[in-house]
Amino acid sequence: MSPERWESLKGDLKDKFTLVEETRGEFEDEPGEFDRLIFDGPMGRIKLEFITRPVILDKRTTTSKRIGASVAVDYIYSEDEFTHKLLVYKWDEGREWWDEIKANMFGE
Repeated sequence: MSPERWESLKGDLKDKFTLVEETRGEFEDEPGEFDRLIFDGPMGRIKLEFITRPVILDKRTTTSKRIGASVAVDYIYSEDEFTHKLLVYKWDEGREWWDEIKANMFGE
């Protein structure tokens, strides 16, 4: 999903449903940002997360030949290319947990 399509979808959801929460932020442990909407819809409480991360260009590992030494992995990220992902969750009242809704659950 493109950022333009996400903004359009977000506007449609705000017009049609009652928003419970809208959050935008950055990840603490890796580069990237997220945009989260939680709303009450016909299926119950739904959470949408639109995630934008830079493309990984290279992965470098630093090792040591000593026994018990750790391995460090360094990622090289693109500054102008990004990936986008949309995740959809439904709130499960019984377990009090967000269940992910995958695209293949809707059939082909």
